[in-house]
Amino acid sequence: MFARWDRMAKQFARIGKEIVIAVRAGGPDPDANPQLRRVIQNAKSVNMPKDKVEAAIKRAAGKDVEDYDEVLYEGYAPHGVAVLVETATNNPTRTVANVRTCFNKGGGNLGNSGSVAFQFKRMGVFRLTPDGLDAEELELELIDHGLEEMGESTGEKGEPQLLIRCEFSSFGDLQRGLEERKITPVSAESEYIPTTPVELGDEEAEDVLKMVDSLEQDEDVQRVFHNLA
Repeated sequence: MFARWDRMAKQFARIGKEIVIAVRAGGPDPDANPQLRRVIQNAKSVNMPKDKVEAAIKRAAGKDVEDYDEVLYEGYAPHGVAVLVETATNNPTRTVANVRTCFNKGGGNLGNSGSVAFQFKRMGVFRLTPDGLDAEELELELIDHGLEEMGESTGEKGEPQLLIRCEFSSFGDLQRGLEERKITPVSAESEYIPTTPVELGDEEAEDVLKMVDSLEQDEDVQRVFHNLA
C-alpha cells in the first residue's frame, strides 16, 4: 500500500511539473495549448483528481511559480546498459550532483551529452482504449499523420490497449489526427525507444534495475529510460 502511495505521489509531482512547463510554453487554456491538453490527459491516466489538475494550472499561470528546466542526462548503468535520465529542475547544480551520485553508487557512470543518446530513438507514444475502434482502419487513416507503428499492449492493470508510435517530429500531427476522430488517448508521451537492447542474466539485470530505481526516487527525475531487454 505504501509503495502504491509513493508511486502515486511521484506521478502527481511529475504531472505537476509538466503542467508548469506546458502553461509557461503555451498558456493556461487547454483548447489553445495542445501540450497542456496532452498533460491533462496523462493526469487522468494516473488518476490525478480534477481539482488538483485545475489548481496546478492556476498556480502555473501565476507570477510566483518556479520555472523548471528540462535536462536530459546520459550514462551507463552496470554491465554496459545505456541510460537516459529525463529531469525537470529548478536547480540544475543540485540535480546533476544527485544524478551523478546515483550512477556512482549503482556501479555506473554519468556520461557527456551524446554519449548514449544515439542508442535510442525519440518517439511519440500514444496508448488507446481499443473499445469501438477498428484497428486496421485506424492504422490506414493515421499513416498520413505520421503513424509508424501500431500494436496491441496492456495497461498497468492488464487491460487491453492499442499502442501507436510516431517520429517525435510528427507528435502534433498524430495528436491532431486522433482529436479529429474524437479519440481520446489513455496517455500520450514522448519516449526514448532503445535501438540496441542488451540481454543480461537475472543477477546482472537486478544490478541495473536497482540503480534505475534509485534514480527514479529523486525528486527532480521525471522518467528513466534504458536499453535493458
